[in-house]
Formats: sequence, structure tokens, C-alpha cells
Amino acid sequence: MAGPIQSLHHVTATVSEAQQDLDFYTGLLGMRLVKKTVNFDNHNVYHFYYGNERGQPGTIMTTFPYAGMGVRVGSKGAGQITVTSFSVPRGSLDFWKRRLREHGIAAQDAEPHFDAEAIRFPDPSGLVIRLVANPADERAPWVAPDIGATHAVRGVHGVTMQVRDLRPSLQLLTEVLGFAVVGEEASRTRVAVNGDAPGRTIEIVASPDVAAAVNGLGTVHHVAMAVPDADEQLRMRRELLRLGYQVTEVMDRQYFLSIYFREPGGVLFEIATVPPGFTRDEDVGALGRELKLPPWEEPNRAAIEAGLATLVHR
Repeated sequence: MAGPIQSLHHVTATVSEAQQDLDFYTGLLGMRLVKKTVNFDNHNVYHFYYGNERGQPGTIMTTFPYAGMGVRVGSKGAGQITVTSFSVPRGSLDFWKRRLREHGIAAQDAEPHFDAEAIRFPDPSGLVIRLVANPADERAPWVAPDIGATHAVRGVHGVTMQVRDLRPSLQLLTEVLGFAVVGEEASRTRVAVNGDAPGRTIEIVASPDVAAAVNGLGTVHHVAMAVPDADEQLRMRRELLRLGYQVTEVMDRQYFLSIYFREPGGVLFEIATVPPGFTRDEDVGALGRELKLPPWEEPNRAAIEAGLATLVHR
């Protein structure tokens, strides 16, 4: 099957405090809050989408701030996305080291996998973040007042997933989802879809003896891949079902349609449509300013807003 996947769509994580999360991704990393809504499966929890100006697929990080909701702290391990990498321009890592240090975060030089210079550090909830210096990322960044275009985050560079057995995960990615192997290092295999470019790559780390991941605060919940439309999504769903995967029904996430399934190593994958996008209910200039609810939650708006943490947009 020739996969119609165009790129990664987004990465979604379970995090702790809403204000800390907002300050980190918009204030420190300088990404744009392109949508402020709620978890459609739990309207007492925010759902933040961070990205570039329009929230282009492949630039998006999304978070569920679950502090105070009885969710345990998770642990990283097999069957999980363990590192989320963002792309920044070549020559900008010293700027980012200084900026992070000024905010009390010690960034470390990361092992330069596949010759990519990078730094790594934790976010406030304990997610492992990498900034990868990439000279070939032509995506237009969202430029914050104190971060120039020569330093700004371009979007998601890629993700690292950890599994115990490489082969079945790699087979799914290459034979069904349309990825191709573009690099190999010891126990690490890099795959890319629709060309080896930022926002289109996954690194698979084979760790036979690592403990299983535990989902919770400070862990990535899933990674989503972008397909052009609902017809291609349904075609992929039929193929995955034929191959024996347990795939959800199509779910309306307002800004895209989604299906979910677990790949053989246990990582939760989502396939999301590109349309209709984040301007469905807000103009480009107003993205992220107001709390947006799906139509079925509008009758509950007053109660929902009363139960959510009050945010300061700095």
C-alpha cells in the first residue's frame, strides 16, 4: 500500500500545570498558541495547540494540563514517544542555551544523531525536549518579540519512539504507512515520509530490555500523522483493519478528523486530516485568544469556564 501520509501532524502530551505549560511553549520557546480549547474526552481539562502562524501540520505540539485531576506521574520507556524534537536554525543553539539558562533550565549538548547538532532539556512537566539545528528548514516560524527569525523554532523536527523489537514497528512504518529508512546508527533507525525533511521524521530506538512506559504526567500520549483528506483516512483505516490492527472509528476533533491505533511496539499513533484547520472558528490574526468549544459543549460553557484554571497570556 502506498501511504498517503504527508508529514507528521502533531505531538500530544499529558502535562501538569496549565500556566507553566503555556509560559514554557509560548513565552520561552516562542511558539504561537494557535488554539485554546478543551479535551473533548474531558471538558474539565484544557487542550492547548502550539505551532507556527496557522498551526501548519508538522509544527504542532499539543498538551493536556492534568494537574490536580488525580493523574499519576508517568515514566518513559518501551511503547512510547520518549523525545520530542523541534527544529531551529543552524547557529542558534548558543542563543537557546543562554535563553534557557536565564530561565533556570540547564540545557545539555545532545548526542548528534545523524550528524544533527542538538541540545536537550526538560519541559516543566518532565517531557524531554530537543532543539535540533537544521539549515534546511524553510518553514516560516512564528516570531516572538524577544526571539528573532534567525533563532525562532520552525516546528516539530521529529520524534523518538522507543520499542523493544524494531522489526514489526519498522515494517508497519515502511510497508503500510509509506515511510522510508533514511539513516541507521547502532540501535537507532531513522525513517521519513514524503522526503527527509523536518516535521516528517521518526527515530526508532530498539531497547530490548527497557521497562514498559507508564502513561501519565510528563509523557507523550501519541504522535499524529497528516493525510490530505477524509477519503484517504478511510482508505488507510480499511487497510489497517484488514491487517488486524484495532482502529477507532473516525473522531471529529473540529480542526481535523482522527483515527487512532497502537503500532506493534505499543506507541499510540493517530492519523489526522489536514482540513479543516485551525481557522475554522477563528481568523488567523485571532488564533488562540479565546476559549473555543465544540458545538456540543457550548451549552455547558459557563460551567466549563468556571472549572478551568484562569490563565495569564504574557
